[in-house]
Amino acid sequence: MRRFLAALSVASAIASFGAAAPAQTVRAVMDSDVKIIDPIWSGAYVTRAYGYMVYDTLFSMDAKYEIRPQMVESWKTSDDGLTWTFTLRDGLEWHDGQPVMAEDCVASLKRWSARDSMGQKLAAYLAEYKVVDPKTFQIVLKKKFGPMLAALGKPSVVVPFMMPKRVAETDPFKQIDDATGSGPFILKRDEWKPGEKIVFVKNPKYKARDEPISGMAGGKKVLVDRVEWVWIPDQQTQINALLNGEIDWIQGISHDHLPLVEKARGIKLLPGTVSNQFAFRLNWTQPPFNNVKVRQAVAYALDQRDFLESAIGNDKYFRTCKAMFTCDSPLASTVGTDGMMEGNIAKAKELLKEAGYDGAPVVIPQPTDLGVMKSMGTVAKANLEKAGFKVDVQPMDWQGMVARLGTKKGPPSEGGWSAYGTSWSQLDILDPTMTPFLLATCEKARSGWPCDTHVEELRDRFVDASTPEERKAAAEQVQAYALQVVTHIPLGEWRGLGAARDTMSFASPLPQIGVFWGVSKK
Repeated sequence: MRRFLAALSVASAIASFGAAAPAQTVRAVMDSDVKIIDPIWSGAYVTRAYGYMVYDTLFSMDAKYEIRPQMVESWKTSDDGLTWTFTLRDGLEWHDGQPVMAEDCVASLKRWSARDSMGQKLAAYLAEYKVVDPKTFQIVLKKKFGPMLAALGKPSVVVPFMMPKRVAETDPFKQIDDATGSGPFILKRDEWKPGEKIVFVKNPKYKARDEPISGMAGGKKVLVDRVEWVWIPDQQTQINALLNGEIDWIQGISHDHLPLVEKARGIKLLPGTVSNQFAFRLNWTQPPFNNVKVRQAVAYALDQRDFLESAIGNDKYFRTCKAMFTCDSPLASTVGTDGMMEGNIAKAKELLKEAGYDGAPVVIPQPTDLGVMKSMGTVAKANLEKAGFKVDVQPMDWQGMVARLGTKKGPPSEGGWSAYGTSWSQLDILDPTMTPFLLATCEKARSGWPCDTHVEELRDRFVDASTPEERKAAAEQVQAYALQVVTHIPLGEWRGLGAARDTMSFASPLPQIGVFWGVSKK
């Protein structure tokens, strides 16, 4: 009955779009529904993807992981490395027709830096921003900040999207409701129906760069008139809609459905080209995880393989990996991980006894509509109860869960939470500065709010490192200490799969974030 109702719902939604939709309309199912449209406030991947549709960035990362200019025409650094000067390209406009100004970019960077792990680190090195002229601004530093371009061009959440000054001056801890950007698409607010669909139309005034598309960089040339993100909670219904030609693209399919999609005519698989990392996040502000020994008990109790087998199943697409900065990356290491993430129940029980754990309930929100993550709470419950924890898993939709994680800081009895499972793209967690869960700046950190000055001191050492050897050593120090205090717990790596009708063509190689420039439809 549930599947029938889901099918009926999506059929009604698709019918409501109009049977005679334009030939160059692309209909896609993203990894989640869009309910939050502030990509600075929210770290949800679908909100980031929305951000790339509507906004633009000063720099972007290409397919070779190199940073390239985007809105910036030219830049230079003073001889002492303390003053960076950026000049914008000609002809950049906001969706309301106003020109993009240097003051807009300064306001946007200030708001972004209050919420992002690299942004906060940049802010600690900052002396001031200076607006030189309408198209030029400077970032003046107190000391050299090596990863400047990496910070401004990062695709990892929180992405430094540029917004009009009047919007960017919104408190970074309050959501914006204004969708004015300068990106390649414009949000159709009158057609956005949370829980059903969100619609974008081509920005006719967008000025794409001349370079070929490469990753998130290059010329963001839009080849379709309209993009509709349709929300279909049930994965089997998603597959049926794709097979029936009702949608054109599914961003992520369940590995359980792989045999069905592989055999289908007119459908092509889109394998992910980078890994993803499952992670478990604890709330430092509330019992029982305001006690470091209790947090450590979790790190020993959880078993990576249990999570991977439950969520992915096919070992062709997953592997255990304790490296905080992902395996096969330049900073991959197992330092500080001995005995952890292996289901070491005896050690977990020992730590709980030392901590004097009193049975305080561990409340774990669990998304019901995000296939790859919907079993994480259940698996965590099984692991943790073996160690002696009392666990309460609370199902909810993903966007509701994101809102709860970001706003409910009180105890679980007042709507708060204790821990949750999530997943990061490798692009988000390649080093200590960009990894969002390593930000340990108390109330300014991401949900979970770790508060530890030594974590920040160690991250500073990484920023100040000048050679690959120094960076590797500094990253290992961060990893070892972060696991000791348990900022978060890596739970193994997996690779995703998308699927599309063979009438669809994409930029090559396929960007790791669901974007729709360079996308065409026969």
